[in-house]
Amino acid sequence: MQSAILALENGLTFEGYAFGDCRAEAEGEVVFNTAMSGYQEALTDPSYYGQILTFTYPHIGNYGINAADNESDRLQAAGVIVKENAGRTSNWRSEKSLTSFLESYGVIGIEGIDTRKLVRVLRSEGSMRGIISARESDARTLLSRCEKLPRMDGLDLTGAVTCSTAYTYLPDMNEPLILPAAGAGEGRFKVAAIDFGIKRNILRRLTRHGCEIRVFPAASTASDILAYKPDGVFLSNGPGDPAAVDYAMPTIRTLLEQLPVFGICLGHQLLALAFGAQTYKLKFGHRGVNHPVKNLLANTIEITSQNHGFAVDADSLPPDVELTHVNLNDNTVAGLRHRELPVFCVQYHPEASPGTHDSDYLFRNFVRSLSQAREKIASSA
Repeated sequence: MQSAILALENGLTFEGYAFGDCRAEAEGEVVFNTAMSGYQEALTDPSYYGQILTFTYPHIGNYGINAADNESDRLQAAGVIVKENAGRTSNWRSEKSLTSFLESYGVIGIEGIDTRKLVRVLRSEGSMRGIISARESDARTLLSRCEKLPRMDGLDLTGAVTCSTAYTYLPDMNEPLILPAAGAGEGRFKVAAIDFGIKRNILRRLTRHGCEIRVFPAASTASDILAYKPDGVFLSNGPGDPAAVDYAMPTIRTLLEQLPVFGICLGHQLLALAFGAQTYKLKFGHRGVNHPVKNLLANTIEITSQNHGFAVDADSLPPDVELTHVNLNDNTVAGLRHRELPVFCVQYHPEASPGTHDSDYLFRNFVRSLSQAREKIASSA
């Protein structure tokens, strides 16, 4: 086993063993995810682009990797940190190991370190810049390099994960369904999805709820999207600082005045900014699959899947925007809606993958808003 070093910007280093592509190095923001499963979905989630992902569950990789569970077309995380990487896999769906998966994308992982200690550091001091290397044995050199890495604050990463040109999403009918079809009718509504780093399971759920989806690059203009003549607009998840995605604001402001809009995660933050609210960086973020959220409208609790490092400032919300969901771990904003327009958003992942299915009703709510908007147009014609 090849020795490797994890260096953090606060001067702390961990010694372990490299796996994956041992010739590569990983640079980025070190964060942690508390889920017990779903490592493949997390590693291929574009929201993790530019981050080194620590898994708190001690044994990772035991059920392998398969193409159907990818949330994008490549491994997105900059690097991987685990306590123990499984040497063998045991799952009838497994096509390759975690090690070979990382190798195929030129990504390095480190194992054999005390992930409990690491996470305690990240919780007390916050997410921080770090480097994984099996090539450099001098920890002081790595620490010096850490100080020169860009911080996540002010960083726009959507250009690295968005599609290059617009395309129509065509679902693979052979893909396993996490949830059954919702019975809303195939292609009943046209939805323009703006891709800031969209997950495949979001596209699957929209399709299963009766939507035909045209995916647009992050820098698309309102005229580009309106030319498609959609019934509604979806704003996707994605990486980086939402305040840095200022080029999307004119597009979003134009669209929300004309069409129903639904946003998830980064899409939620961008909607809030478009309304005039502000966002801020969380100390260590929310990343896991069992985060409790209170639905203030229904007075119910949802167990949710989350992955974000920024949040909306509740005190900055304008009067025409209503708080709908609250994260019960720290009382941060977890959902919003406009008081008059058919526009709403949440700071978590109702499509899960991985995670619970408590919040799938949000897709039904979006489809209902599309139906109501169409009926309103028909009645005024």
